[in-house]
Amino acid sequence: MGWEHAINDYIRFLRLEKSLAENSVSAYVRDVKVLRSFAEDNLGKEPESLNADDMSLFLEFIQEKNYGHRSQARILSGVKGFYKYLMVEEVIDVDPTELIEGPKMTRKLPEFLSITEIDLIIASFDLSKPEGQRNRAIIETLYSCGLRVSELVNLRITDLFFNDELIKVLGKGDKERLVPIGKKAIKEINLYFHSRNGLKKIHKKSENILFLNRNGGKLTREMIFTIVKRAAQAAGIKKTISPHTLRHSFATHLVEGGADIRVVQEMLGHESILTTEIYTHLDRQYLKDTILMYHPRKGKG
Repeated sequence: MGWEHAINDYIRFLRLEKSLAENSVSAYVRDVKVLRSFAEDNLGKEPESLNADDMSLFLEFIQEKNYGHRSQARILSGVKGFYKYLMVEEVIDVDPTELIEGPKMTRKLPEFLSITEIDLIIASFDLSKPEGQRNRAIIETLYSCGLRVSELVNLRITDLFFNDELIKVLGKGDKERLVPIGKKAIKEINLYFHSRNGLKKIHKKSENILFLNRNGGKLTREMIFTIVKRAAQAAGIKKTISPHTLRHSFATHLVEGGADIRVVQEMLGHESILTTEIYTHLDRQYLKDTILMYHPRKGKG
């Protein structure tokens, strides 16, 4: 069959049968081309001729090339998909990737803030400045509701149901969800409305947007990052902070407090419970660190 023929057929399969976006097709093919270069340069073999031993050599090759663990896992995943396709098309009888395992992936636990650090950040704003109350309300809302940045900047006034202590959030894939909002966040947003109502002009497209810049337009994602970083610096916090840190803190504090993981999943808008489960690992790490720090037997053998 040959590499050129096999890859072109695979591209058609991904586009037509799998209906993948062009970026996804390019990513899959890029991974297969890493294997192609290795096989042609080192083995002189076509795709249908490669065996399990060749795949072991390929695995050693990408490890020696200093690909990171994530890149190695992604390349192997792409290659495995390619050979599954060749099996379906009956180009090969045996899948040479079947027994090949990639690197063990370790999930980095996200940085999060303590409740004290959250309070320090919220207290750091100078409320005598025009943007002070707005920025305080932004931080309180990010933390109180566990929002993504995109969800915060697109939050509309008509999405606020303060009598029910709920807000409606438009998440990934335009999926809507209702999220509880605490009394502190409600208070800060209501205080912010005084300065919002005092803006000289509000852009027509932004009339229903909750958080606005000084010119009456929607805030950018970049501006939210700047607000959060400056607030952390003003509070004397040395950790690397982003708006996502507040989302991680929201989830961590819920899990530490005993919240059911599926409730946390729902509030974060995670499609898969597996994404949310990282917070159970984080919770275990927190418990371990707490025990090692405070348990009377911690230093005795």
